[in-house]
Amino acid sequence: MVQSLTHKILEAHLVNGRLGSGEEIGIRIDQTLTQDATGTMAYLQFEAMDIPRVKTDLSVSYVDHNTLQTGFENADDHAFLQSAAARFGVNFSRPGNGICHQVHLERFGKPGKTLLGSDSHTPTGGGIGMLAIGAGGLDVAVAMGGGAFYLPDPKVVRVWLEGKLQDWVSAKDIILELLRRLSVKGGVGKIIEYAGPGVASLTVPERATITNMGAELGATASVFPSDEQTLAFLRAQERAEDWAELKADEDAVYDDEVVIDLATLVPLVAQPHSPDRVIAVNELADIQVNQVAIGSCTNSSYSDLMRVAAILKGKQVHPAVSLVIAPGSRQVLTMLASNGALTDLLDAGARLLESACGPCIGMGQSPSSGAVSVRTFNRNFEGRSGTADAKVYLASPEIAAASALTGHLADPRTLGAAPVIDLPEYFRIDDSMILPPAAEDTNIRRGPNIKPLPLAPALADTLELPVLLKLENNITTDDIMPAGSKILPLRSNIPAISEYVFHKIDPGFTAKARAAGQGMVIAGQNYGQGSSREHAALAPMYLGVRVVLAQGFARIHRANLINFGILPLTFVNEADLSRLAEGVKVKLTGLRAAVLNSEPFALFIEGQAEPIMVQHNLTQRQAEILLAGGLLNVTKNSL
Repeated sequence: MVQSLTHKILEAHLVNGRLGSGEEIGIRIDQTLTQDATGTMAYLQFEAMDIPRVKTDLSVSYVDHNTLQTGFENADDHAFLQSAAARFGVNFSRPGNGICHQVHLERFGKPGKTLLGSDSHTPTGGGIGMLAIGAGGLDVAVAMGGGAFYLPDPKVVRVWLEGKLQDWVSAKDIILELLRRLSVKGGVGKIIEYAGPGVASLTVPERATITNMGAELGATASVFPSDEQTLAFLRAQERAEDWAELKADEDAVYDDEVVIDLATLVPLVAQPHSPDRVIAVNELADIQVNQVAIGSCTNSSYSDLMRVAAILKGKQVHPAVSLVIAPGSRQVLTMLASNGALTDLLDAGARLLESACGPCIGMGQSPSSGAVSVRTFNRNFEGRSGTADAKVYLASPEIAAASALTGHLADPRTLGAAPVIDLPEYFRIDDSMILPPAAEDTNIRRGPNIKPLPLAPALADTLELPVLLKLENNITTDDIMPAGSKILPLRSNIPAISEYVFHKIDPGFTAKARAAGQGMVIAGQNYGQGSSREHAALAPMYLGVRVVLAQGFARIHRANLINFGILPLTFVNEADLSRLAEGVKVKLTGLRAAVLNSEPFALFIEGQAEPIMVQHNLTQRQAEILLAGGLLNVTKNSL
């Protein structure tokens, strides 16, 4: 049977459903990863399942998000994670070892394997030929326990790459071009598969930049073939035995295709405040830059930072610009230190940050008021940087370096000859900061900030709910549950973190929800785009949100709502959104039967004779999860 690469990997891991059915499928997960902002809750959930050891081939717990220790909370979470990893059979990557996606690519990723991670940028692993998917922490906990991961049978889009990139044009420009064409909603329900003659010219780190930002398309995953470039990378990591050749069959059929001629691309940037507001950098007028930040799981590889070092060598950062650089891993940092490139960066005026996520999630290095910040990151949502009125432009390392030197948003093609950086023959291998699990039981350490898991009640048959909030299109999980140095340390304390639900949009939301006891939220298209943070479902559930009615949902957030017992509904007629306003009371009756039925049903508005017809499109499995009050309840009952 002729198959795409995506379908080959899916079929090899299929445990429920049928490919091509358009319905839900379940797949076996080989590897999992968690990070500390989501991991504490994931391991509390795994512990609640009462399974002694993980059942995956490999699970890794990374500490890379909450590394800014301004109080005891983050350090306590790290101690919990280290002891939980030892107890449950999980490898533990210590703080400072690097960003989960960069380290996993370097040390653990295997072509053809499935990877599920409690971080939306887990698809980075597609750069090495994995089927890597981001999910909520509870889904990852279930996978660690040996359970299948369920997802809608995806459409597969082939992105055919022709030609070769010109000097000063990078992998970042490829994914920005795709975002320009498809938008932040263009990948919803789809897996992006890269093919064509242009693929052979891209190294694994370049491919990983592209698959990383596939998350910004809303795509379930992105995947490259495993070829000679993949082998070269794994050989340089002293892991050649993990290589296997993988590619699509020649006559494979796809649901859609996009063709990109790499030779025609130019340096691009994404303008504030969305990754799809893409424009050629030379089309922008003279925009003064206050800050440049280079790093994140998108562009912090050895190749990226060597290129930046070559551009900055012997020069000085513009006096009006603050330049910060965060290597993606300890491997990258030590190699830069050994070959002198780190000195070149520091001599140019760069400030060195820890090998961690840092500024990408608002964890330090917030720009000044009204500042323009050029970042090699993947998201530029309003306020995500930690400064509400900052203007964040997403760009390649080349544009970032050029902007740091000139003091304005600059086209790197004005700098002369482009540096040539080859993949090293061998990377520096030192896994001493990855701790293997203990051979015997370990006591789990819990600080006072780690609170018990809240559980949702079983779904009531009748709900009378006030509309607590009405929202626009493209509401992000940052909008629902903000990050940053003040809020992230509360991830293991749901009562405390719930004080900040919708805080940027409506600072009074928590008080309003508590006063109502229970309620619902109304929204437009693409509700819940962005991060996989399940706290954007868990904290609203804790506050009594029972229903979210939207014109459309982002994949991971919809799954998280279901997992935590919040009913996600959509309009049969999207224009009915205008009939609802904040404060209006609605009534749903016969709800348990309606959830088990796939037919539309009525939502009655107080004071209006004509009901609104709504629908849920739940699978039987999802319906049972909602009836029980969430996935954890179902899993515990099944065990």
